[in-house]
Amino acid sequence: MRPFTYQRASDPNAALTALAASSGNPLPTEAAVQALAGGTTLIDLMKLDVMRPQALVDINPLAGSWAEINLDDGNLRLGALARMSDVAAHQEVQRHYPVIAQSLQLAASPQLRNMATLGGNVLQRTRCTYFRDVSYNCNKRNPGSGCAAMDGVNRMHAVLGASDQCIATYPGDFAQALIALDANVEISGKSGTRTMPFAQLHKRPGNTPQIETVLAPGELISAFTINGRWPRSVYLKARDRQSYEFALSSAAVALDVQDGIVQEARVALGGVATVPWRARQAEALLKGLKFDDGLAGRVAEAAFAGAQPREHNAFKIDLGKRVVARALHKAATMEI
Repeated sequence: MRPFTYQRASDPNAALTALAASSGNPLPTEAAVQALAGGTTLIDLMKLDVMRPQALVDINPLAGSWAEINLDDGNLRLGALARMSDVAAHQEVQRHYPVIAQSLQLAASPQLRNMATLGGNVLQRTRCTYFRDVSYNCNKRNPGSGCAAMDGVNRMHAVLGASDQCIATYPGDFAQALIALDANVEISGKSGTRTMPFAQLHKRPGNTPQIETVLAPGELISAFTINGRWPRSVYLKARDRQSYEFALSSAAVALDVQDGIVQEARVALGGVATVPWRARQAEALLKGLKFDDGLAGRVAEAAFAGAQPREHNAFKIDLGKRVVARALHKAATMEI
């Protein structure tokens, strides 16, 4: 690990002032100053020499309003510094937003969930082997160097949203629940706080895979908000082992069913795309219809329309369809 300095922010303004020093370099791997919360991704990548900050700013003292879990007004507000384990165990979140609780419960390990924050989780870097090993070419880590995954072992890589520059899969679980529920994200910076749809936070790789989000250098996520309640919602994750493993395919599904007819449907995919992926065309097939397994199958087919597999990851398409259909069935038949 390279040498770095450490400072502990006393309040949001101090943290944002310190982080503003990173504004000279927009690349996350080379930013001079990085925020430290749970550190479950950052420290790991520093050890691998993938990220090389000169200074770390500990933002844990910002906990308080930045770590609140609030459902008082019939909506949900989650502070970005709330720990994954606290949100997953929150009884009202489990009751009104089971897709949120399940996406967090199925992530990482108990030890990591006790450390990791919600804000850090949605910003975690890819687990692509070639990104995390500096001996390989990687356009995300070193723009213009090439993508070793294209012709390498790409079993874990994306079949949706990829480009000829990058096929790395977005690794998280919680983000799929957020995008399915039309969450908003609050972003704090020296110029103030702005709010935007969570669906606009992450950027597809295109020709600039090194730019992963729309966050400006020095900005921090301060909270997530979700309007309304979604008790009929589930998160389903298929992986190589039952714990401490990233998704081969996952689905976040939320339904509003009245008298057996689907009034509203949300479907998001994980483990198969370069960013948190909303399957809007698939959702449209559900609205106004009575749910049955045949409909679930058609929705699953639509969710993977346009998928582009590589040599080793074509299995993700069929697997993903089965995961979507099963998640829909589980959501449609759950008792609420």
